[in-house]
Amino acid sequence: MNTTPNPAPRAGARNADIREMSFERSLKELETIVARLERGDVELEESIAIYERGAALREHCDRLLKQAEAKVEKLTFAGDGTPKGSEPLDPAGQ
Repeated sequence: MNTTPNPAPRAGARNADIREMSFERSLKELETIVARLERGDVELEESIAIYERGAALREHCDRLLKQAEAKVEKLTFAGDGTPKGSEPLDPAGQ
């Protein structure tokens, strides 16, 4: 009989569901995690686990925001005011 404990699943395996989450759902869960950690009423082992999940959620939110940013375009207009096309949005250069 094998008495060795099963190793804990890797953080990536535990957080595989995050890849399918919407931005809004990810952000809401991340806010919940931050609130729990700030309250300080979570035991050390659980704090580590939810911190790791929070880091994965933050990375997912960043990735989704970058994808959305890449899709945003600025309409361009000809001298007479008619639309002539679009170009990538440059928030710094506006």
